Formats: sequence, C-alpha cells, structure tokens
Amino acid sequence: MSNIINAIINLVTDPKIKLREYSAGHNRANDMGKGLEEYIKDLFAGTVNETNEQIRNTALSNVFSYLGNQNNPPDAMLRGGDAIEVKKIESNGSSLALNSSYPKAKLFSDNPMISADCRTCEKWSVKDMIYTVGIVPNGSGVLSSLAMVYGDDYCADKTVYEKIKTIIKNGVQSIPDVEFAETNELGRVNHVDPLGITYLRVRGMWGIENPFAVFDYLFKRDFSKKFNFMCIINEDKWNTFDNTAELLALLGQIDGLAITDGQIKSPNNPAQLKNVKLITFVV
Repeated sequence: MSNIINAIINLVTDPKIKLREYSAGHNRANDMGKGLEEYIKDLFAGTVNETNEQIRNTALSNVFSYLGNQNNPPDAMLRGGDAIEVKKIESNGSSLALNSSYPKAKLFSDNPMISADCRTCEKWSVKDMIYTVGIVPNGSGVLSSLAMVYGDDYCADKTVYEKIKTIIKNGVQSIPDVEFAETNELGRVNHVDPLGITYLRVRGMWGIENPFAVFDYLFKRDFSKKFNFMCIINEDKWNTFDNTAELLALLGQIDGLAITDGQIKSPNNPAQLKNVKLITFVV
C-alpha cells in the first residue's frame, strides 16, 4: 500500500520540477494544473518515468481506489490509505481557492460534496486528507515549490466550518417573501420573476492561506534555489508508517534533504502545540 513516504522518496530521488517537459514526455496534459495532478499521482504510484500508458494505468489502479474530477473532492484516494487534494497556485503568496468546499481536516464518506463513485469505490468511512500544493509561476511550466500537509494539521475540525455555513444558510432562508428550494449550497431561490422561470443560486466561495504562509514559522523557503519542498507529518501519523526507515536512510545521501522535529499550532486551539516531523528538500 502506497503512502506519503513513498511519494517523498520518489520525489527526492528523481525530482521533475519542469512540469512542461515532464507532461510532454509522458503524454500528460498540457495544462499545468492538470500536469501537476498527474505528477502527484505518479509520485505515489512510482510511475514518474513510466512512458507506457497501459503499464502506468495498471499501476495507478493498484495504488488508487478513486481518481477524482474537477467538480468533486478529492482528486484521488489511496487504496486503503489517505485522500489527496492537489492545488496549483501561481505566486508564492497566493491563497488556495476551495470554491464551494470548505477546508477538510479529514474526509468523511457521508460528505454530500463527494461523488457516489468516491463513496463506494472501497469500504471506508473516514480518511486522512493530504493537501498537496504546488507553485507553478504563470507561463513557466516549472514547479518552484511543493508542499504536502495533512488536513488535521492545517484545517480546523469540520464543525467550525459547518457552524458558519449553517448560520449563513439559515440567515439567507429567513428572508421573507422569497421562495427557497432544497440545495447543498447556501441557498437557491426559485421563481424570482413573474413568469417563474428565473432562479438564484447562493454559493459559498471558500479559500485558505497556502501552507508555506501558514507554516512560515517552521520553514522558510530559500528563493535563491530552484525548488523548495516542505512536508509536515504529525507525530501520531508518522508512527503509523512502516517505511519511514527507507526515507531516513536517504539522509546524508541526497543533497538538500533534511528531516527535523518541530512543533506546530493546533488548528483548533493555537495555544496547544503538536509534535511533527518536518521533511524539507531544497535544490
């Protein structure tokens, strides 16, 4: 079963930061957002250098139970493992646009925003969520920075977001003399006009600061380098992996790779600190 440690090992042993060349050489999408998604899948599946699409497809099928679409989270789910959300931004300080889906500390199978195929692709009820954020400066086709962080180290519990969503939704629906319809969005107003043919959708547009900005007290990028990688894994999660020794064995063998102990602020209570492993790779 593949996990985030496999992906990091594949990244640091053979980094492909020129996504445009990578995508062209591997018959991947020309769009750099889609190209980043395919690269992340290859990191987890160990198919970064695989040019035979049939072999790659088989490997992806073995590693992933679900490969998503643009309209529903997540972008992928590891078979028996974590869910993965991939986000591309174009500048170092940009925030992540999450649109109608609020940040997720974990992914639950009863989430109304996920597809039926995602819900039934394997037997599961909750998965840890990996946010994978790549910075690809506009037009460059080059991956300048990449972050991997777990949702429960990055986002508050779902009750925090559900509370504000419910308050807004109830407030909108309390407006008098407006005909509302059932919806997963914040609201939908039917029969706006006299003919009853116009409707209004009320949607939330969620966003969150990118991990490099959120955790700048733990890791600061070296902008004189071509590529900066940061991964944060809390101590409890780190201890569940059985292949960390393989990654630790690479220390001292790969220039720019470092693994250190650190502490981060809890997303639910910043007064509490969580022990984490900080994995960085700079070239």
